[in-house]
Amino acid sequence: MGSVVAQIPTSFGHELRACLRCRLVKTYDQFRESGCENCPFFSLESDNERVVECTTPNFTGLISVMDPTRSWAARWLRIGRFVPGCYTLAVSEALPEEFQVFFIAPFKYLTSFSFSQLHQLWTSLVSSSL
Repeated sequence: MGSVVAQIPTSFGHELRACLRCRLVKTYDQFRESGCENCPFFSLESDNERVVECTTPNFTGLISVMDPTRSWAARWLRIGRFVPGCYTLAVSEALPEEFQVFFIAPFKYLTSFSFSQLHQLWTSLVSSSL
């Protein structure tokens, strides 16, 4: 694992939120300031609406993982490939469908596209496969 480590939540109150894709837990302000370390393609930085759409305050449990690649708990929770940080055990919501388009290709190629370009690509792929 590289030297990237997720921010640790600065408080543990009602302002905590979990990423709907990777379940990383941080405060709303932390997501707004630095985004999600596992999901940079969501571009949460300085986008209040996107933070609300891609994270949730509705989650259960909390686990801190220092070395995800060696942790049996991280592997069991399927977070073994993510950066060290605090994660929830389960989220109560699903990622909105319009953001699931990010999973159609390797992440390194998706970051150079705008959301509307990705949506058009997804639409054309779905219609061509029917």
